Amino acid sequence: MWQSSGWKDYRLIDAGGGEKLEYWGKYLLRRPDPLAIWDVRDKNAPWDSADAVYHRSKSGGGSWEFKTKNLAPRWTVGYKGLTFNIKPMGFKHTGLFPEQAVNWDWFGDMISKQNRRVRVLNLFAYTGGATVSALASGAEVVHVDASKGMVGWAKENVQSSGLVDAPVRFIVDDVKKFVAREIRRGREYEAVIMDPPSYGRGPGGELWKIEDELYPLICDCITLLSKKPLFFLINAYTTGLSAQVLENSLKLSLEAKFGGKVIADEIGIPMESKPSMVLPCGISCRWQAE
Repeated sequence: MWQSSGWKDYRLIDAGGGEKLEYWGKYLLRRPDPLAIWDVRDKNAPWDSADAVYHRSKSGGGSWEFKTKNLAPRWTVGYKGLTFNIKPMGFKHTGLFPEQAVNWDWFGDMISKQNRRVRVLNLFAYTGGATVSALASGAEVVHVDASKGMVGWAKENVQSSGLVDAPVRFIVDDVKKFVAREIRRGREYEAVIMDPPSYGRGPGGELWKIEDELYPLICDCITLLSKKPLFFLINAYTTGLSAQVLENSLKLSLEAKFGGKVIADEIGIPMESKPSMVLPCGISCRWQAE
């Protein structure tokens, strides 16, 4: 498992009973986590001292209960010189997936070692964690997401990280439609990052179902790669897909065309209360050129 262990402003204190307890900067949040199925919690962990608790509703969704009156409506956390804006939002999210830092380190190191321009296409790009990391490493980025609000948040993260003059284009669009247009335009990229949802709709009501749409999208994105691509990264959170499914998909499409190496694994974050244990947070599949 690839582990994100380089954080200082984020700490996973404990997990169990379907919840996790985390420090985001100075604030302690308690949120649901369906993968923490064990009922064992550390008796010394400050579960009852959380500044905010997310309660899931039996009818779907849920809401935050703010325990601390002085909890800021939004704040920032830093990771290796990058700065991200955080706020408790709907469906338990905070605007950042800290486990993805292990991927930021991986592709950031590759980008920074290149003596050429690296153009990155970041799809389903959310609030731009990967965009900020790629820009900081010296890449040019096209950031695409169907949500105008998330793209606006990504712009704030770029600004907060001191990258306001970095070469980035922000696009609010359905990913499939945008990729199709880029193919018609003859655009090329050295790298692709995608973080597709299990299910969703684009700004025009376009339907996305990962089991049906992912492989065709991978093939379309391969069409956009330059003659000397650098890397390809897919993240997935749905329990319906395994790491092997993603690995097979890139081997049959990307590795067959460009060679290189494909590897997939779970990603996760170590728990401070249980040093030998890691909370799994999804899967990633990486292709890297030889």
